Amino acid sequence: MLQNGGHSTGMNRDNIYALPRNKVGDFAFDEEVVRVFPDMIARSVPGYASILSMIEQLGRRFIQPQSRVYDLGCSLGAATLLLRGQAPTSCELIAVDSSPAMVARLKETLGGSTSEGCRIEVHEADIRDFPVERASFVVLNFTLQFVPAEDRQVLLRRIYDGLLPQGGLLLSEKICAKEAEQQALLTDLHHDFKRAHGYSDLEISQKRTAIENRLIPETLNSHTSRLEEVGFPLIVPWFQCFNFASILAVKTLENIE
Repeated sequence: MLQNGGHSTGMNRDNIYALPRNKVGDFAFDEEVVRVFPDMIARSVPGYASILSMIEQLGRRFIQPQSRVYDLGCSLGAATLLLRGQAPTSCELIAVDSSPAMVARLKETLGGSTSEGCRIEVHEADIRDFPVERASFVVLNFTLQFVPAEDRQVLLRRIYDGLLPQGGLLLSEKICAKEAEQQALLTDLHHDFKRAHGYSDLEISQKRTAIENRLIPETLNSHTSRLEEVGFPLIVPWFQCFNFASILAVKTLENIE
C-alpha cells in the first residue's frame, strides 16, 4: 500500500516518530500518514521506484482491451496513475483501499486531473470482499502483507479465478529470510538504508514497534508456493532489494515470449 518514491521539494517530510512516545500504538493508514506518505515510502522501501516503473511496463504488456485492471490496496494511487497511461479507453481501472483517508486523497487527486484515459473507479472496501472479474492485470503492491495470513490464499485464488487467459498478477511484499542469520543481516541492511535517508534510530525503533503487529512478512518461497497452489503455472520472482521483493504470476503460458 505505497506511493511514489523520492523525497523532493513540496513533499511533506515524515517525522511521525521523531519524538519519543510513552506508548507506540499500532500503525494506521490515517490522515497523519497520508500527509507524509510519499516521503515515508521514498525513505523506507529500497527499490520502490524501480518496482513502480516495472508496473507501468507490465501494464503495457498485460492489459487487454475491454478488460478490467485492479490496483488492490491502492493507497494514494501511484500504480493506478501509471496504469491509466497504459490502459485503452475501453478498459476499467479499479482502485481499492480500506483506508478512508487514502481513498479521499486519491479521489481529490483524480478530481483535479485532466489526463485522458480509461475510466477509473475508486472504492473504499476490504479487498478480501471485493470482486475481481474480467481482469487482465492485477496489482498487489505491498498489500498482501497487511492481510491476515489465514486469508491470503483465498484472496489469491479469487484473483486467479477473476483473471482472463494470459492475465498477470504483480505481487510485491516485504519478505523474511529462512535463517535467523540471514534475517538479522537483511534487517540491519534495511535499517542502514533508513539511516542513510535521514531516519534516526529512535524513528526506526518506534516505527518498527508500531508496524510489527500490522505487517506480517513471509518468505519468498511461501509466496511462490501459495501462487502455485492457487493455480498459476508461471511464477517469476523478478526483483529483490534487501527484504523487499516482487513477483510476477501469469495465468496461462500461451503467447508468453
